Amino acid sequence: MTHVPQSRQECRNSLLAMLPDEAYQQLVADLEYIPTPLHFRLFERDGPIRHAYFPLTGEHSILTTMANGSTIEVGTVGHEGFSSIDLLAGNGTAVTSTVCQIPGEALRMSSERFLALTAGDTPLRRLCLRYLQAYLAQVSQSVACNALHSVEQRFARWVLMSHDRMHHASFQLTHEYLASMLGVHRPSVTLVAGKLQDQGLIEYKRGVITVLDRPGLEQASCECYDIVRQQFLRLLGEAK
Repeated sequence: MTHVPQSRQECRNSLLAMLPDEAYQQLVADLEYIPTPLHFRLFERDGPIRHAYFPLTGEHSILTTMANGSTIEVGTVGHEGFSSIDLLAGNGTAVTSTVCQIPGEALRMSSERFLALTAGDTPLRRLCLRYLQAYLAQVSQSVACNALHSVEQRFARWVLMSHDRMHHASFQLTHEYLASMLGVHRPSVTLVAGKLQDQGLIEYKRGVITVLDRPGLEQASCECYDIVRQQFLRLLGEAK
């Protein structure tokens, strides 16, 4: 796709696709198609938020940066949502950095138009608030997961989440991203990926993961994956 979908039925962002026809038509002129290549930076911490992004494909990673420059992922956004939730609170300055870690494409609109379209009790605002609740469930569950579950379980969980968003078996996940995602050093990523590969659950070559045994990967994950998935289903329904 290299254009803005003219109807919600053909829009691959699940949040926008849930809008009533009339509401979608009111905002379609404000949308711009944009590729989101690997490492594309949507927002920098303490920097201005100039656009709201609605992913069509790929995955956005929300990163917290420490004083020594190290980063850890605190949340992810795919076609089920939008970046950045800061705008929904009327904040035009990014609290965290957001980077595209799985390349794809997105629709975006200016922050000014997003704020106008979510002012008051509008269809877009109601949907975005439901997404915000689901996103916060993801973030809070991740805090518990990072403290209580093994690197292998967390690795399996994040692969499953990415697999849900890609709609195909193979997708790019670099060692750098996986290490940031899990809060570990890169050699640990190699060890965990190798273990899951030896079990026949995934194949990992040249930064590309292929899911070979989805049920087995779910067994290797912790309960956090299903808890978060059920929250998204409850609040937003089945993603396209």
